[in-house]
Amino acid sequence: MTLFEELEWRGLVKDTAGDDIADKINSGNITFYWGTDPTADSLHLGHYSSLVTAKRLAKAGHHPILLCGGATGLIGDPRPTAEREIISKETLNKNLEGIKNQVERIFEGKAEVVNNYDWFKGYEVTDFLRDVGKYINVNYMLDKDIIRRRLDSGITFAEFAYTLIQGYDFLHLFEEKNCIMQVEGSDQWGNITTGIDLIRKKLGKQAYGFTMPLVLDKYGNKFGKSEGNALWLDRNKTSSYELYQYLINVDDEMVIDYLKIFTFLSKEEIEEFDRKNKEHPELREAHKMLAKCIITDLHGEEAYLEAERISENLFRGDIASFTGKEIEDAFKGLPRKEMHEEKNIVDFLVSFGICSSKREAREFISNGSILLNGQKVSDISLMVTKELAIEGKYLVVRRGKKKYSIVIFS
Repeated sequence: MTLFEELEWRGLVKDTAGDDIADKINSGNITFYWGTDPTADSLHLGHYSSLVTAKRLAKAGHHPILLCGGATGLIGDPRPTAEREIISKETLNKNLEGIKNQVERIFEGKAEVVNNYDWFKGYEVTDFLRDVGKYINVNYMLDKDIIRRRLDSGITFAEFAYTLIQGYDFLHLFEEKNCIMQVEGSDQWGNITTGIDLIRKKLGKQAYGFTMPLVLDKYGNKFGKSEGNALWLDRNKTSSYELYQYLINVDDEMVIDYLKIFTFLSKEEIEEFDRKNKEHPELREAHKMLAKCIITDLHGEEAYLEAERISENLFRGDIASFTGKEIEDAFKGLPRKEMHEEKNIVDFLVSFGICSSKREAREFISNGSILLNGQKVSDISLMVTKELAIEGKYLVVRRGKKKYSIVIFS
């Protein structure tokens, strides 16, 4: 396959601009850009498909520019429902630094990172209107899908003008860095074509663009959403173990598509995982490879191995081998209860709501249904002390097969 054919096979091409775009992509020597606004101090898993596509192009010899929108982030691109909340310049700059560090790590320092505030900070508004506004017709802007959908509910001029600013980004990079192609998610198609139109009208030259379909699960929800929350690329916001659990449990029907989108495995390798997934879905080999590829790329091989080990030990009930950090990662989101003094095991189970009464506590202990840091409790006279806690702090209590509680010595 050519590179463009491979992108199509992986499901990474939705819309294209430029009749000979396939030839340009197959040539292996063009400069392109992908951009994002710093609305948070980390990118999330939904952004990762675009980053992997950019990395795929870079591996083929193209030069990637990753644009962080220090200027566009002050405004916010139009959303389908309502205007974005304005963030302060201080927050925006902090977010910019976080995203820049992530991009440089993922691309191993081989991607050029730029900030569009650098060319907008001294730009007079009258000059911008003459240089850009004169070339883009209002009717053309009204025909953009995202703008058209907001007309009934109302759209501010700032949001309305967003497409002009992003269009100028493309023009600026085209002139200053010979960047001839923009690559984005499908929701940015209108902004890409504004830039291409501006380059054609002002410079009389051809620019290119293509969009990638939004990555969804089988129910149409955005990939990388867990219980309504984004899974962040920042390891401190979303641990490697959390990523592992999300990826190892993606739907069987979607895992092969995700291997195509998010990994650098060959067509032959992915087809082999497809065969294994159909013949022995219970082994989850495709899921494990998906988790390995993504976590290793984002956090490193050691982080992946740690996440895998936590998962396997938790499955076996081997809590005693966990470190405090691993307990924090494995049970993130589970409420913590503080313990200030040593207690008898029966009183301990009742006082922290693990059992409803002393009688029930004794029954669970006698039935072998209470585990403390992975060890079965059989003695109703046991004293729960700091010496029993992991690192003198953590007590992981399991009642039955799945009900966990975390108690921490304060």
